[in-house]
Amino acid sequence: MSTPKPPSSEDLLGQKYDRCLADFLVKAGVGFSAGVVLSVVLFRRRTWPIALSTGFGAGIAYADCDRSFNPARIPGTRIISQLPGTEGK
Repeated sequence: MSTPKPPSSEDLLGQKYDRCLADFLVKAGVGFSAGVVLSVVLFRRRTWPIALSTGFGAGIAYADCDRSFNPARIPGTRIISQLPGTEGK
C-alpha cells in the first residue's frame, strides 16, 4: 500500500478561496433575506435594513476569511517558531 500524496499548496489555497467565496455568498444571502423580512415586517419597506443586514453578513464572511488566511489574528493564539537545530527532534 502506498500513502496518498499530500495536497499541493496551490490546491490548499484554491480550497480556501472556494470556501471563502461560498461562505460570503451564504452569509450575504442570509443577511439580505433577513433584511427583506425586516424591511417588510417592521420598517415599512425601507431599503436601509436590507443594505445593513447584507453588509453585516458580508463583514462576518470577510472576518472568517481573514482568520482562514491569517491564523495569527485569532485572539488567544500564539505562533511559536522552531529554534534552529530542533527540526528533526
